[in-house]
Amino acid sequence: MDEVNIQFEDFLTSVNVDYKDFVNTVSEMVLQANYSNIKIGTSKTNIFSVSYSQPKTRLGIVNFYLRKKGLKIAVHAKNCAKYSDVLLGLPERMLSQIDKVQPCKNLIDPGACMGKCAGYDFHIGETHYQKCRFGCFQFDVDAESIPFLLELLENELKERMAVTVYSTLTYDSP
Repeated sequence: MDEVNIQFEDFLTSVNVDYKDFVNTVSEMVLQANYSNIKIGTSKTNIFSVSYSQPKTRLGIVNFYLRKKGLKIAVHAKNCAKYSDVLLGLPERMLSQIDKVQPCKNLIDPGACMGKCAGYDFHIGETHYQKCRFGCFQFDVDAESIPFLLELLENELKERMAVTVYSTLTYDSP
């Protein structure tokens, strides 16, 4: 299938019927928050990949990866330190997926990785994490994870909207 002709419907048709409502809900949430730049593609590891970003800033919020083993989602949770209570409530399986991610080289030793790359620096309970942003909040989608994924995304969107509103008030005020 030629990448230029891949549509969201092609991706959604391939998603397990148990997760279609979740995919549609996530899509609606991010589109309403103006993350309307959607890129859909394929690769050797992904049957489909779908990424959402803001048109002006190209700042990403969420990616879906449909693989042979199932559906994964990556939430770009750059504000995760502001909602550690949500992270504390994640099921053990999701916490285990975070544990498996490599540490962020730049947070540990500045300049050790790509120049502007910065990972996630956050706490879950008493545990301090400094994880690589590539994979840190990438989870398997299943019945158990769905409500937690929605809560995680909701909190990230809320934090980003708060920053946007604050920036608008700060810079647009007379």
